[in-house]
Amino acid sequence: MYVDFYGLKAAPFQLTPDHRFFFNSSVHTRANAYLTYGLSQGEGFIVVTGDVGAGKTTLVGYLLSTLDTSKYVAAKIVTTQLGADDTLRMVASVFGVPHEGADKAILLERLEAFLTGHQSEGRRCLLVVDEAQNLSFQALEELRMLSNFQNKGQAQLQSFLLGQPQFRRTLASPDLDQFRQRIIASYHLGPLNTEETAKYVEHRLTAVGWSNNPHFEDGVMNRIYEHSGGVPRRINALCSRLLLFGCLEERHNLNPEDVDQVAEDLQNETETVLDHRPVSVPHQAESHLADVAATPGAVASADFSGDIRRLEGRMDALESQLRKREQAFRGALNTFADYLQSLSADIRKAGD
Repeated sequence: MYVDFYGLKAAPFQLTPDHRFFFNSSVHTRANAYLTYGLSQGEGFIVVTGDVGAGKTTLVGYLLSTLDTSKYVAAKIVTTQLGADDTLRMVASVFGVPHEGADKAILLERLEAFLTGHQSEGRRCLLVVDEAQNLSFQALEELRMLSNFQNKGQAQLQSFLLGQPQFRRTLASPDLDQFRQRIIASYHLGPLNTEETAKYVEHRLTAVGWSNNPHFEDGVMNRIYEHSGGVPRRINALCSRLLLFGCLEERHNLNPEDVDQVAEDLQNETETVLDHRPVSVPHQAESHLADVAATPGAVASADFSGDIRRLEGRMDALESQLRKREQAFRGALNTFADYLQSLSADIRKAGD
């Protein structure tokens, strides 16, 4: 919707990682240098950690996009709670190696043959493991065993492990001492600062043909940083909703207060979702509630007036927002109807 309203070529703030929007901040430049060094070593593990939405997947995707596809074969898995054998099957699957009905020994033979075949043709095989914090010790050990595959003194597989901060604690375990010895490069990806947040927003907008429409008034970028903490995915979510807000309100100038409003809306939506999650009641609480329910007039005497007033206030605010959006939607429909009428007239003229 807002893409057309602001004359953009595509949506600039999608949540799905896309290396085409890679922004080379100071943090990402340093991380890329570490990764490039690790890649040049041709063996072992390269570890990238960072908070959810920090840009780990985009960073590695960008690096892989710069590689010569005639010299590299890359595959990616996104892990859940995989066991050791399931991890091997997943690796075989993403590389296109047959794995149905094969036991572990057969799987390893097929994987080694696959890796040897590509190596003999001058290609290196790279494995990207996303959400690596979900890997068990046994699964990590299987990946370490795959890193042992060598031919003519050269490693046949190199792996990138992308994980949330807790993955660093996993790697620090005494049980993974041999695994740690195979890590040749590691980097923790932090958030953007205020200046980089502004450049990041402008970079993504420029990539889709932005020509200062909408115009961002002074203070908007600072507010975006304050509400997002400089985390790219949070920036994307906030800015996408900000542009949608501007479109619905038919605004071509956005100010700091608009950012605050959108951030508040997002927060309220999150709280609403959390409020509707099932809540387990401890046994002691169940007994207490039963006692209260058994007491005549206990519920009637409870004072819910404060909660009711707060709910009424939220309902009034929501109704006000709905009215505004309804007006904007009706305006958009009228504009579309005018366009169809004009198009129909042009077609009739062309027929005459």
